[in-house]
Amino acid sequence: MQTIPPVILASKSPRRQELLRLMDIDFRVVLKDVDESYPEGLTPPEVALYIARKKAEAYNESVTDEVVLTADTIVCIDGLILGKPETPAHAVEMLQRLSGRVHEVITGVCLLYKGEHNMFYDRSEVFFRRLTDIEISSYVDKYQPLDKAGSYGIQERIGLIGIERINGSYTNVVGLPTEKVYAQLMNLGR
Repeated sequence: MQTIPPVILASKSPRRQELLRLMDIDFRVVLKDVDESYPEGLTPPEVALYIARKKAEAYNESVTDEVVLTADTIVCIDGLILGKPETPAHAVEMLQRLSGRVHEVITGVCLLYKGEHNMFYDRSEVFFRRLTDIEISSYVDKYQPLDKAGSYGIQERIGLIGIERINGSYTNVVGLPTEKVYAQLMNLGR
């Protein structure tokens, strides 16, 4: 049976950690601070891949026989990238922009293994029904989504009551396209 090399998850995201646990992948978390800025003029997929690679490059010198898994998830609407909100008011503003509309969630992934950067991304379309101001403000007050791109978690209340449908991978919207990650990890184990 094919085996997946040992995995280092370079993410503090509890959602990514839970997804890997649900996939029965053994991993350990190792964190490094990385500046997540990016050059102007990149497309949304290029931004997600650029940041994922930048995160992986922080491990270039310190890892040899393990796979370092990094990821960056962004939310886009009207060509605008919505990152993590800076304040609760900013989170409310973002959710009001997404309300009643379709947006894209793009996750860039980089697998650093034996000096090689294996990069790919996934894209999902998310359709929100029109949300009331009360639904938005109560969600932001209770869930404090300041650590989430686009100010929401699909697995939380706002996703359960507000998302009518998605085109693409659900786990990509959570923050890690598990189907693609698993296939790529299995390829590395060959």
